[in-house]
Amino acid sequence: MARSKLNALVRSLTLAASVGAPCLAAAADLMLPPPPPPPPPPIEVGGGWYLRGDVGASIYTRPRYSDAYDYTGYAESNRAFGNAVGGGGFAGVGVGYQFTPFLRGDITGEYRYSTGLRGSEYYKGPDFDNGLGSYGVNKSSGNFDSAVVLANAYFDLGTWYGITPFIGGGVGYAFNHVSSYSTNQQFTSPTYAYDYTNAGCGCIPYAPVYDPNGNPVYNTNSGSKFYKDKTSGSFAWALHAGLAYNVTDALKIELAYRYLNLGKAETGPGFVPCCTGSLQAIKIKDIEAHDVKIGLRYYLGGFVAAPLPPLMPEPIPGPLVRKY
Repeated sequence: MARSKLNALVRSLTLAASVGAPCLAAAADLMLPPPPPPPPPPIEVGGGWYLRGDVGASIYTRPRYSDAYDYTGYAESNRAFGNAVGGGGFAGVGVGYQFTPFLRGDITGEYRYSTGLRGSEYYKGPDFDNGLGSYGVNKSSGNFDSAVVLANAYFDLGTWYGITPFIGGGVGYAFNHVSSYSTNQQFTSPTYAYDYTNAGCGCIPYAPVYDPNGNPVYNTNSGSKFYKDKTSGSFAWALHAGLAYNVTDALKIELAYRYLNLGKAETGPGFVPCCTGSLQAIKIKDIEAHDVKIGLRYYLGGFVAAPLPPLMPEPIPGPLVRKY
């Protein structure tokens, strides 16, 4: 009896296997279609290129003048100078590139607006009779403006809460322009006159003149010189330090300090209206500026969408069936 049941079970399993095997084989022959290809990555345009614009204000240090400005041959101890360049403003634009997250560079061009150029020399002249001294005052005035091109490199020192401190330096060339420059010389000395009171002894030459109160009378002689306008080139260099704030990923705003050395400038030849001779030009040396500026940097780098698929996409293939 037990053997009969076992034989019946074996026959049932054999029948089930013979019926299901073709179905399993057919299922194995059906393969799923491949997944669709991933969309192409977005295209980057612009890279690390950026545009910039700056405006600012300047305070100039006291420059030096060439010997042509010195009307006298007196020792330095007898002279005092008061040379100055007035404060001014500037505006500029530039293009740059972000090489790494910490290093960038740009080339800038700016115009520095016209400002007053002033010079003065005070000197002590010779002493005359009775201890009466003399002195002179030489003054100059003109206008100064400049166009500057700089190649700059900056080191960004990291970003905290959207603020990035940076330092940098630059070298370039300045086109310095001096215009409407003139000088005025005044020399004050005691007034002398002949004394004709003692006719028997002749005249006593050059006795000092005193007013009724016993004060010496002084006389002032003056003369003016004028100089032609001139633009001259000079090596320029700069040091930068500042903070940048990330308004967006592409837009930065800067607040920065800059030391700018503009080199030297000079006038054209000088002349005196009543004379035809040409005078030596005056050179202004060591023109230095301390600048405070606000700037904007806009990065051109960005991503655009991938190309659109063709208007008639290819049909998706159906399941593959293996045939034997």
